Amino acid sequence: MAVYSMTGYASATAGAPAQGEEVGSAETGTHRAPPTPQGSVTVEMRSVNGRFLDLALRLPDEFRSLEPALRDLIGAAVRRGKVELRLNAHTEADSAWPQPQPEQLNRLTRLESTIQGWMPKAQGLSVHEIMQWCKSGASPARLDEAALEAARRCIDGLREARAREGDKLVAVLMERVQRLRELAKQAEPLVPAVVQRQQQRFLERWQEALDAAGAGQTIPREALQERAINEAAAYAIRIDVAEELARLRAHLDEIQRLLKAGGELGKRLDFLVQELLREANTLASKAASLELTNISVEMKVAIEQLREQVQNIE
Repeated sequence: MAVYSMTGYASATAGAPAQGEEVGSAETGTHRAPPTPQGSVTVEMRSVNGRFLDLALRLPDEFRSLEPALRDLIGAAVRRGKVELRLNAHTEADSAWPQPQPEQLNRLTRLESTIQGWMPKAQGLSVHEIMQWCKSGASPARLDEAALEAARRCIDGLREARAREGDKLVAVLMERVQRLRELAKQAEPLVPAVVQRQQQRFLERWQEALDAAGAGQTIPREALQERAINEAAAYAIRIDVAEELARLRAHLDEIQRLLKAGGELGKRLDFLVQELLREANTLASKAASLELTNISVEMKVAIEQLREQVQNIE
């Protein structure tokens, strides 16, 4: 299954057929089909990253009735991201002025008579005004078909664009995962040596404190030595980061598995990246050597780069 980015762009154009013709459309992309005598509709879509699905439809007034259908089409194909759809209609001169229908003219005549009955000085409508009114009331059913066809083609193109962008993101994420694995591998052999060195240093300082106490010490020396060993063991546990490194590798394995499986994984990846950052912060706070501190800093940089890319995945 593909991994989809939330960034993409596509456009498509569909022509409204003449009476008895089928709807035809251009291939998805920036190429446009030549308008038919009935006109054509162009749909453009662009999307960027977002936590949820946020739709913005830019439609001419005569296509407002299509908004629910367009929202359903987009919602079925896209799960997350800020998506903007812009629709433009192109009509030829002959189709721009539809033939006025008798019911339209009758209604307009009644309205004009009512107004002039109340306002005798009101001027009558001109031919241009009548045609404008009839045009606004004309049914754009055939252009509606073209608009929905163009929208379907455009949505398919947007998904293809988001899939291509997703493939690039997967390559970048895999590279960051590999870098974190290398850093964890560098840190792993340092842990036992660091723990042993710090434990030995702790015992030496404890011994110096015992020697300074001298003969005035009331607690038996054997009891103090046993307590020192216990304290050194507890200190070694506090600075041991082997558990953090093991959890970090487990999170990296899960991220790699999700990327190979594909699908809608942006939120799960975001959670895992937060867990990676938590382990890196713990490693930094426990680091008892300059080498481990430097590795934890590099880990944080790589995790931040990972997080920025994950924000773009659906």
